[in-house]
Amino acid sequence: MSDAPARRLRQLGDVPVSQLRHVGEKRLAALASLGIDNVFDLLTVYPRRYLDRTKRVDLSDLNVGDEAAVYGEVEKVSSRRTRQGRVMVEVTVSGDGESLKVVFFNQAWRERQLTLGVQALFFGKVSDYKGQRQMTNPVVDVIVGASGEERDASKVGRVVAIYPASGKAGLTSWEMGGFIEESLRRAGPLFDPLSSLERDALDLVDRTQAYWGIHLPSDLDDPPRARRRLAFDEFLRLQLLLALRRQRLEASSAGIRHPFNVNDLDAAPGELVAPTSSLVRRFLAGHRYALTGAQRRVLEEIARDMSSSLPMHRLLQGDVGSGKTMVALAAMLASLDGGRQSVLMAPTEVLAEQHLASLRRDLEGLTVTDDAVLDGSRPLSVQLLTGRVRAREHLGVLEGLVSGSIDVVVGTHALLNDEVRFKSLGLIVIDEQHRFGVEQRAALRDQGRTRSNEGADPDLLVMTATPIPRTAAMVIFGDLDVSVVDEMPEGRRPIVTTWAKSEEEVNDCWRRVREEVAAKRRAYVICPLVEDSERVEATSAVEERTRLALHELRGLSVGLLHGQMKSAEKEEVMKQFRAGDLDVLVATVVIEVGVDVPEASVVVIEDAWRFGLAQLHQLRGRVGRSEQQSYCYLLGTPPSEEGEKRLAALVASNDGFELAEIDLEMRGEGTLLGARQKGRSDLKLAKLKSDEDLLLSAQRLAVAIVQDNDGTLVDMVDELRLFVDDDEATYLFKS
Repeated sequence: MSDAPARRLRQLGDVPVSQLRHVGEKRLAALASLGIDNVFDLLTVYPRRYLDRTKRVDLSDLNVGDEAAVYGEVEKVSSRRTRQGRVMVEVTVSGDGESLKVVFFNQAWRERQLTLGVQALFFGKVSDYKGQRQMTNPVVDVIVGASGEERDASKVGRVVAIYPASGKAGLTSWEMGGFIEESLRRAGPLFDPLSSLERDALDLVDRTQAYWGIHLPSDLDDPPRARRRLAFDEFLRLQLLLALRRQRLEASSAGIRHPFNVNDLDAAPGELVAPTSSLVRRFLAGHRYALTGAQRRVLEEIARDMSSSLPMHRLLQGDVGSGKTMVALAAMLASLDGGRQSVLMAPTEVLAEQHLASLRRDLEGLTVTDDAVLDGSRPLSVQLLTGRVRAREHLGVLEGLVSGSIDVVVGTHALLNDEVRFKSLGLIVIDEQHRFGVEQRAALRDQGRTRSNEGADPDLLVMTATPIPRTAAMVIFGDLDVSVVDEMPEGRRPIVTTWAKSEEEVNDCWRRVREEVAAKRRAYVICPLVEDSERVEATSAVEERTRLALHELRGLSVGLLHGQMKSAEKEEVMKQFRAGDLDVLVATVVIEVGVDVPEASVVVIEDAWRFGLAQLHQLRGRVGRSEQQSYCYLLGTPPSEEGEKRLAALVASNDGFELAEIDLEMRGEGTLLGARQKGRSDLKLAKLKSDEDLLLSAQRLAVAIVQDNDGTLVDMVDELRLFVDDDEATYLFKS
């Protein structure tokens, strides 16, 4: 290796791949199509597996069913088209007096690559075709070319990294390996921001050893050690960005100290309270349910945040029906106790209007002091602000927010409009936060100070009923404190979930719907996601509603709800369903989140395999919202083993957090990390499930680095510039 000074990752990011040998215009374009523009991009394309040439299998020892690497010389090659029009290249490989047939489909270029005399390593599974051993579409590494030249003698008999080949880009694993090896050799030693003491404490190899170990291992013990170090680096960068973001928020904040007394949480339903008691105490004494232990614990955490001079940034997680809204309501009342307004932002108009009705019901009878009123007090005011509010009402809400005569406003994205201003905004609650982009959440929080005449930063509470594994929450919401409501209200029964596989079980399902309706309860029938199109879903729902009304559910009052309906139509349907004018509601996933009808006791999910596990749990959660026993029926035969696993998992568990862990294991990080903050690095090697120890260690080290604000932070800031855009860098690194 070179004796040059240790090179930093950002320096590698400044070197275009065009400076590598053998990268002409064609290869440059191919690399660019894969998102590879510089040497750092190239070094973070990691092998998908390794060929151990030190344990090569001779052709004479090869058996059908083996997955092996065999070395041989091409003695015959031909190509033809199959009846289906596919190009088939047939190669006969020989060695040690034995031969093997190798077949490639839709890889016409193999005929030019594997000419007579070429010696290559073939890695694949051995099958039997008409009594002859055969490999189909194996991985190929040419060792000796047709003219006898050795491609790379150093790789013979060694462990070789296999990279994701891209036929579309026209780049082979061999070429990628060559570019990466040249990059590492020319880069020399790499700068390591971790000291030897830190590496030893965390059982990590140094950075140079890690990049060589993952790309050019000397044996199969090298890649796991290298992966561990590089995965830690991914987590560390991520946690540093979160810690810096949090530090900047706190440094620039002008928070509010709310008068939230935890002793007020002791109030029990029916308790006599004085008119001068806090709104929180009066609310809890007048509510029909006592706080669960989990609600009490979470409200104590919120009380500490709201009593602090730093703005609260908290994520409230809770399973379907666990009582998160009651927690949020108590927090809003604590804000009102200090004379400040609250916002509740929902992802849909249907959910916003439901929240409005629910809040007005729960807050009925509560009064607030108001010097503008003759006797000094008035009923607490909760109003709605969505796109469908009429112009005159809209103007009235805007005026009420500025004057302070409106205490709580419930709304949708309409709350983000510049025209919305407050007399004194104290708390923002975002419901079902996964439905909002990170930018929208940040916009609402950042605009809180400028929208409020008081000029202070409101507290922020974001809620989700889609449970997220702890490790994923640390990655996606690492700039938020996390509270979990992990206890269901007393009297709630687990939903009985049945996967109706046989015709008899399906008939039992529709019989159950009729029985529940006869008992004055209601049912949902959820139509599947046929395609990623609301219009197609709507058509499907309309047809299914007609079919059910004429057959399985004949004689019942069957309503319809889908995304293509106008807001007023949706609300009218929901109003009829709540009132019992409709027995059954055929709907698309428009009712997935938050819709709360306690009388609904059965939900039928058609073609349930089409939905993700988290979505299935949300849909099931539309029932089971009272003391009455509720039922969920899953219909349809999954076409894949993964679909079967999802349905079996839902039948086996009512615990959303347990299902979230299963979902993470089944689907991997990609789907969860879609909600991550912009500018953060992707997790290419790190795994949330198996690398939790690395994530926790990275989080602790990141917090320490930011707090110490020493040379390590300077070094890491230089590296982090690879992963953030200019605006983010200006915000995070200004000091």
